[in-house]
Amino acid sequence: MIVDSDITIAASDTMIIKSSSKNKGPYDFSQPSLLQELSGDHSGAIWTMKFSPCGKLLATGGQDSILRIWVLKSTYSYFEDFRQKYADMRLSPAVSHDSLNSASSSDLLAAANDPLKELNQHSDDDEINAPFRKTPFCVYKGHTADLLDLSWSKNYFILSSSMDKTVRLWHISRRECLCTFQHIDFVTAIVFHPKDDRYFLSGSLDGKLRLWNIPDKKVTLWNELSGSSNLITTANFCYNGRLAVVGTYDGKCIFYTTEQLKYYTMVNVRSSRGKNSKGRKITGIETMPGEEKILITSNDSRIRLYNLRDLTLSCKYKGSMNNSSQIRASFSPTGKYVVCGSEDHFLYVWKTNHEFIKFTSARRDRNDYWEAMKVHNAVVTAAIFAPNPSFIFRMAEQQNLEQKGQPMSVEDDTEEREIIVSADFTGVIKVITNRPNSRSMFF
Repeated sequence: MIVDSDITIAASDTMIIKSSSKNKGPYDFSQPSLLQELSGDHSGAIWTMKFSPCGKLLATGGQDSILRIWVLKSTYSYFEDFRQKYADMRLSPAVSHDSLNSASSSDLLAAANDPLKELNQHSDDDEINAPFRKTPFCVYKGHTADLLDLSWSKNYFILSSSMDKTVRLWHISRRECLCTFQHIDFVTAIVFHPKDDRYFLSGSLDGKLRLWNIPDKKVTLWNELSGSSNLITTANFCYNGRLAVVGTYDGKCIFYTTEQLKYYTMVNVRSSRGKNSKGRKITGIETMPGEEKILITSNDSRIRLYNLRDLTLSCKYKGSMNNSSQIRASFSPTGKYVVCGSEDHFLYVWKTNHEFIKFTSARRDRNDYWEAMKVHNAVVTAAIFAPNPSFIFRMAEQQNLEQKGQPMSVEDDTEEREIIVSADFTGVIKVITNRPNSRSMFF
C-alpha cells in the first residue's frame, strides 16, 4: 500500500515497517522482531545511550539525571565477579589500566564461551530470549539535572556529562562517583581519548573545548570558539585521536589538532541553496569504521557523510525528522548501515553505500532509499547498533537448541543479522533484530 511518499511494507499490532517510495528493495529490515522492552526504570526522556567497547554493557541516561548500566544476561556473573574483585582497589585510569585490561580480555572471553552456564544461573529473569537482564546492573545517582552525553573507556570507566554543568567519572566496580569535573555551563559532549583514556574531551555551551587529564583532575589544553554563535553542541575525536572535532549551534564543524588543541580546519554543514542553506544545530558526529569519513547529524533533518581527506560531501541521507531534538545518527559495527531516531516515532536505516548501479539516473551523493520501523509511541531520541550481535544470537540459539535436545546448527546466519537498541521520549528502551532472509529463525 502506497502512502504519500513512502511504502508500507508490513504492519502488525506492535510494529509498522515502511520504506521510501524510491526504495524498491530488496529490504534488509522488512522482518524486524522485538527481542526485549526495558521500561519502568527511566523517568522521562532518554537523551543518550552508549555500548561499552566490548559490547556487553549498555549505558543510558537522560531527563531523570540517573545513569543506568544494563548488562547482557550471558555475562552477568562475569561482571558481578569483576565488581567484587576490584571493589577494594584504588581506581584511576593511570593506576589500573593494565590490570583491568588484562582481566577483561581473558576472563570475558571465557564467560562468552559458556553462555549457558550464565543463563541457567539466572533463570528467574524475564523472557528467555531477551538479551539484557531486566534490572540495571548499576544505578548511579549524583547529577542534579539531565544527562546529555556518555563515554566508555576500554577498561569500564564511564564519563557522564550533564546540564548541571559537571562531568562525573564512574567505574562499574564502584557504587559512588570517583571524580567530578566542574564546568561553567551545560556540558553537551564528552568523549574519552581513543588511544589514552587518561584524557577526555568535553564540549560546553560556554564555547570552550577542553582536554582534561583525569589523574591530575585538571584541564591540560583548551580552546574557545570565536564568533557570536559559539555554542558547542557535540564533539568527538577522529583520525584515531589525532584530531578533535566539535559541532556548533549554527551548523559548523570545527577541527582541532589534539596535540595542541589548535584550529585546523572547518566545514559549514548546510545545503548550497533552499531552506537548509542556513546552518542548523549539529547534534551528532560519528567516525565511520575503517574509513576516513565522518557522519554529521543536524537539525535540518539531514545526515551527511564527509570525506575527511578533503572535507567533501560524500553522501546526504534523507528521511528521518530531526528539527529540534538532539537525535544523532550512528553506524552499524561494519559501517554497512546508518541508523537514526526520528521525531515521527520511527527509527530509520539506510545502507551506507546504496546499490546505485540499479538507478542510472540517481545522484550518488543523495540517499533517500531508507527503511523505517515504528516500535515506539513517542519521539525516538536514540538508536544504536549493538557492537557484537552474533554473540547474542549464538547465545540464544544455543539456549533454544539445548532446551529441545538438539545439536548446534551448522547453518549459521548470525553474521548477517543486526541488533538495534532504541530509546524514546518516555524512557522506554526497545531491542530489535532483523531477519535478512526467509529461513527459519529463533526470533
